[in-house]
Amino acid sequence: MTRRTRQRAVHVRGGRGIDVPARWQRPRDADVVLALAHGAGAGPDHPFMVALTRALVARRIAVLRYAFPYAAAGRRRPDPPVTLLATVDAAVAHAVRLARGLPVVAGGKSMGGRMTSRAIASGTAAGARGVVFVGFPLHAPGRADDRSRADHLRDVDRPMLFVQGTRDRLADIDAVRDVVRRLGRRARIHVIADADHGFAVPARSGRSSESVVAEIADAVRTWIDSALRGARRSGTGRA
Repeated sequence: MTRRTRQRAVHVRGGRGIDVPARWQRPRDADVVLALAHGAGAGPDHPFMVALTRALVARRIAVLRYAFPYAAAGRRRPDPPVTLLATVDAAVAHAVRLARGLPVVAGGKSMGGRMTSRAIASGTAAGARGVVFVGFPLHAPGRADDRSRADHLRDVDRPMLFVQGTRDRLADIDAVRDVVRRLGRRARIHVIADADHGFAVPARSGRSSESVVAEIADAVRTWIDSALRGARRSGTGRA
């Protein structure tokens, strides 16, 4: 089914000189908003990010897909963490304004998801009611024993969804499962068979990139429905 949407370019502004472009896409029947950040090696207009946005919108999820300053300026080296975190905070606040009362969740691909959870753990990005990790970068290649990148997750007091590929060199799947288990009921994991860190799958899998993106979007939709329903039952303002 083709879903009618409203799409427009916007600018996210915040402290520390944050002024970055974003793409706001909202289907007419949206019931939730996702502030979506890109990964370290590819910007918000990478084909994967565009395809994922399209799939999410088709599932009644409005998406604010935004850039970090370095990507907006055409640089390859990521900004210092303080700038990345400030950008997440500004983007979530902007998403809340655009949402007009709809609940807001936040997250992103790889670094974008990790910076989102770091912002929440530090007490900012308060408008986000949950976190979506599309390929959490748990460790350096070959260093599955070092899980220090996940240490801050104990301070994230909101639901988290980890979407992970089984061939991800930056996130050994057994190590991620262990992290999720330790986080308890706050965290869930959805595993994409044969996918690497960029969610590419080998030809032998018989799967297309479109089917992988659809599976990710379905997992996000299912998690959102469950997480927000749980928040309403508990009577809290956070999912």
